[in-house]
Amino acid sequence: MTVLGAGLAGSEAALQLADRGVRVRLVEMRPAVGTPVHATGSCAELVCSNSLKSTKFESAAGMLKEELVRLGSRLYAVALRNAVPAGGALAVDREAFAREVTALVEEHPSIDLVRHEALNLGEAARGADVLVVATGPLTSDALASSLAEAAGAEHLAFFDAAAPIVMADSLDGSKLFRQSRYEDADGGQAGDYLNAPFSRAEYEAFISSLVTAERVVQRDFESRDLFQACQPIEEIARKGPDAPRFGPLKPVGLTDPRTGRRPWAALQLRAEDAHGESYNLVGFQTNLTFPEQRRVFCMIPGLEHAEFARYGVMHRNTFVDAPRLLGPDLRLRASGAAAIGVPVFLAGQIAGTEGYCEAIRSGLHAAVSVAALLKGRAAPSLPIETAFGALLAYATDPATVDYQPMHVNFGILPPFEQRIRNKRERYRAYAERGSRALAVYEDELANADLLLHASAGGAQGRCDGA
Repeated sequence: MTVLGAGLAGSEAALQLADRGVRVRLVEMRPAVGTPVHATGSCAELVCSNSLKSTKFESAAGMLKEELVRLGSRLYAVALRNAVPAGGALAVDREAFAREVTALVEEHPSIDLVRHEALNLGEAARGADVLVVATGPLTSDALASSLAEAAGAEHLAFFDAAAPIVMADSLDGSKLFRQSRYEDADGGQAGDYLNAPFSRAEYEAFISSLVTAERVVQRDFESRDLFQACQPIEEIARKGPDAPRFGPLKPVGLTDPRTGRRPWAALQLRAEDAHGESYNLVGFQTNLTFPEQRRVFCMIPGLEHAEFARYGVMHRNTFVDAPRLLGPDLRLRASGAAAIGVPVFLAGQIAGTEGYCEAIRSGLHAAVSVAALLKGRAAPSLPIETAFGALLAYATDPATVDYQPMHVNFGILPPFEQRIRNKRERYRAYAERGSRALAVYEDELANADLLLHASAGGAQGRCDGA
C-alpha cells in the first residue's frame, strides 16, 4: 500500500501497517520540496510547540494518551523515550524525537521511504491496494487540487478560522439569557442561543483590551489571504470602537429579561454539541494568542471563569469537510474517490482534526481500518466513550455543520444520565468510563487479529505511569 506524507499520522500509519506484515511505500516530498514551516526532511518533524499536552489520566488529553499506550502506538513510545521535563505535560526533544522516528521508518524492512512530491492521487495509488493520505495542513497545491477533484472543491478548505469554544458548566448562568433574535425571551428559557449582555462600561473596557491584546505573528504565506476569508474580531474592533456592535456583538432583536431592555452589546453563544456541553462564541474568529484569549474573553459578562475547550485559531490549514466525506473508519466516501482506483483513507490534520496526539491516533486508527480491509473483515467500532471515539463521532457526523478542526475535549464526550456536579469527579468518571470502553474495544481488536500489542512499540502501562 502507499502512504502519502511522513508526518505524525503518516509515520504512525506506515509503522503500524508494516508491523502487521503489510508492504508500505511511504512518500514524503521533503527535503526535495520544502514547506514554509519545515526545516528538515525528517519524519514526524514538530514545527510548532514541542508539547504533547497533559498526561493526567482525568484529562481529555490524558485519555487520548491512554489509548495510544494500550493500542501500541509506535510514535507515542518514541515520545516517551525522548521526553523532557514539562510538569504535568509530555514534551519532547523535537530533534531527537524526529531523528528516532526517521530511523524506525528507514530501517523497517517492510517500509520503502520514497523522497519525491506526489502530484496526483491516481498516480500515487498506482500499484497499491490501498492509499492513505496524511499530507497535513500544508499539502502541496498540486496534490490539494487532485484531492479537490476527488472530494469536491466545495469540501476542501485551505484556512482554519475557528472561534473559541467554552465548556457550558463554566459559564455564569445568572448573567446570561437564552433567546434567539426577535423572539420572546420567555423568562430566559427560549431560543437556540445563550446571550452575554454588555453594559456600555463593560463593552468599552472589553474593546479597549481587545484592540491592544497580543496577537499571533503570522507568516507571510498565511497573512496574504487569511483575513480576506474571515475577519478576526480584533480587526473588526480596530475599524472603530462601535464596529463590533454592528457585527458579531450587535444587540438588535434581543431583550435582556433582567432589565426588559436591549443590551448595549451582546455576544451570542451557540451549542457546539448535541448535548449542550460546550458553546461556540459566534463570530469570534481571532488571531489573539491563547493567554490573551483567556484574559480578554473572560471580560465578557458570564464568561469570567470560562474553561476553553478550544481556543480560536486562524492559520493556513488544508483539511476536508469530514462530516460530509469521511466514514468512521476514515475512508473517503466521496463519489469522486472511485476514479482513483483503490480505497482511499485520510489521517492527520487533513482529515479535520487538531493536535499532535490526535494526528498520531488517527494514523493508528487508519492503519487498523486498512488492516481490516486487507483481511476482508470489518474493523470493530470505536466506542464513543473513548477520547478519539468521541472526536471521530463528532468529526464524521453528517449532522455536524460548519465543521472546523477539533481536538479531543470533554465537551464532545457523551454526558452521564445523572450529572456529576463536581468537575474533578466528573472528569475522572469520564476517564474511567472511557478506560472500560477501551478494554472492550481492545478485546474486539484482539479477536479480529487487529491488535498490535503495546510491547511492540515499547510503551507500557497507563499514560500517567500507573
